[in-house]
Amino acid sequence: MSNTKFWLILGLVLGLASLGVGLYYFFWVKKQDDGNARSREVAGWIRDGARAYLKKLYMALIIVAGIMAVILAVVYSIEGQRGIPTAVCFLFGALCSAIAGYLGMEVAVLANVRSAVAASKDLNTAFNVAFKAGAVMGFAVVGVATIGMCAIYLISGDAQLVLAYSLGCSSLALLAKAGGGIYTKTADIAADLVGKVEVGIPEDDPRNPAVVADNVGDNVGDVAGMGADIFDSYVASAVAAMLLGAAFGTSTDPVIAANAPMYTVLPLILCALGIVASLVGVYFVRVGENGKPGKALNMGTYITCGVFAILMAIVILVIPTINNSLIWAILAGTAVGVVIGQTTEFFTSDEYKPVQITAEYSGSGAAITIISGMSYGLISIVPSIIGIVVAMMVAYFVVGGGDMGLYGIAISAVGMLATSGMIVSSDAYGPIVDNARGIAEMSGMDEEVIDRADVLDSAGNTAKAITKGFSIAAAALTVLGLFVAFVSEINTATVIAFSSEGNVVGFAFSDISLMDPIVLAGIFLGSMCPPLFSALTMLSVTENAFKMIEYIRGVFKKNPKILEGKATPDYSECVSLAADGALKSLVLPAIIAIVFPLIVGFVLGPKGLTGFLGGAIITGVLFALFMSNAGGLWDNSKKYVEAGNFGGKGSEAHKAAVIGDTVGDPFKDTAGPSLNTLITVMSLVASTFAPVIAVWHLF
Repeated sequence: MSNTKFWLILGLVLGLASLGVGLYYFFWVKKQDDGNARSREVAGWIRDGARAYLKKLYMALIIVAGIMAVILAVVYSIEGQRGIPTAVCFLFGALCSAIAGYLGMEVAVLANVRSAVAASKDLNTAFNVAFKAGAVMGFAVVGVATIGMCAIYLISGDAQLVLAYSLGCSSLALLAKAGGGIYTKTADIAADLVGKVEVGIPEDDPRNPAVVADNVGDNVGDVAGMGADIFDSYVASAVAAMLLGAAFGTSTDPVIAANAPMYTVLPLILCALGIVASLVGVYFVRVGENGKPGKALNMGTYITCGVFAILMAIVILVIPTINNSLIWAILAGTAVGVVIGQTTEFFTSDEYKPVQITAEYSGSGAAITIISGMSYGLISIVPSIIGIVVAMMVAYFVVGGGDMGLYGIAISAVGMLATSGMIVSSDAYGPIVDNARGIAEMSGMDEEVIDRADVLDSAGNTAKAITKGFSIAAAALTVLGLFVAFVSEINTATVIAFSSEGNVVGFAFSDISLMDPIVLAGIFLGSMCPPLFSALTMLSVTENAFKMIEYIRGVFKKNPKILEGKATPDYSECVSLAADGALKSLVLPAIIAIVFPLIVGFVLGPKGLTGFLGGAIITGVLFALFMSNAGGLWDNSKKYVEAGNFGGKGSEAHKAAVIGDTVGDPFKDTAGPSLNTLITVMSLVASTFAPVIAVWHLF
């Protein structure tokens, strides 16, 4: 244990260092100029709205987490002696996820106005403020996650307790991401349709009652929500590999069995190395006076991945008990993550044909805009899926297949997510500059400042799209690892249940057959869940947006002076409408993610639940990629037109592009990015309750 203890302590130290760097950037951003009284007033509206929503959300999540903790305590107390530790680790995971999300949101509402003020100087200064603010989120996420995982395993030596920690992270992440996505798109759609399309005022015009709610949504959905989402994937990928590493302890190969502790800790070592690589990569993110922010963000990602690959190879070669072939499995995951990120950029950046062609088609109406965006979104699935398959096959076969091959798949996902410090920094940059653009317009800053903010915002949209593609691909590999871990847990529980009677009976992949109607039933039920989840979250957006649109129309009708610029609307009512609607809409998505897998497991048994997870993984990944990329494409097509192409603002092409962007909003910011969290939560729930389900169906 001495070797593993060294690496766990190193992971703790680097996790604390990551959190320390995040806090350093937090206070650095706080010291920057926040402008005049007007800019501070506008930023204050956004800050207060974001804090109010997050308070309501976290109060609701406390109740959900409390109920889940009680259930886990009871179930695991019956199953063994781990009831209270399991519940405590679950709550600790939920708390860590909440802390990371809160830190990110808090710095975002400080940085938005400071980025806008910095844009009055030059592009580089504004970019520097926004990116360092995003880095607060990036390093808080990986720091808190690594501290939590290393601390739990160092104290307990039990991967099952780290699984409970991961379930806590994931449960909060799903509700935070879905709730934030519903909130932000409710306000965004209402603001766009009434403001831009009906009355013809600019995007962030202060005459629009929904404009503050829209900017609040960027923080609660794209910062706090996405931060919790990446936190969840980061932890879940490590847990999947840890569970498989721990299962090596029962291997018939004495060498593998003896080295099981090191394989269990390896994912945490990779997380620690990813922190070091991200620290190096962030340092190199710089924009010249006339440079492009997107290229600077990409350069940071490339350097981070390169440094991580070198450090990872050195460490694995230094540890004699680790299979050196795992280097190639990890490199496969890291490389495919970069490739998928670039594929996403091709389909969502205005520098490439798909966005430009869709923008051109907007001149012929909204229908062709939507058809074009959907088509490119569907095409974008192909290279990403091929990349996932290549990574999976390489990771499996390069280490010799079998149990070690399955471990290779899980560890490749860790390799892909180990650089999350840099990835999340780029992602959080996006909503910060989006808010900066809104504050610049609402505060009456010069047009030159707004134009600079638009340049930053366009790069931010692409960065967000790349991150979503990256996280979806990582989730696909992660849930494959969790899928294998679930079968391992079922098998272990089955063997234990029968061993007392002298009959050792296991459950393995060989038991799964597509000719088995129970397996097929599970596949169909699982395949149904991601589309159903997407429909429910998007219907929530449309229902809430409809109510807000009616409210805004009523406000304009009752007080014409608002549109004349002679009166200020009440922004708080739209904030309240969006918040209440989002929280009420979370009940059914939570049931799908947490309750439905348990129903399938207890009714159809291990085989049915295995099929269920397989179906959910496949359709979840496909829908997530399609919706995220199509939505990002529509968004940047609109911005491409607004930049003066094909008629510019106010043209027929612009009106059609705005409608396309409005359709894409719940695609890319509500349903799409929530699906990878959905399938992760389903897999974690199945693995957590696997022992109970196995025993239930044996007796």
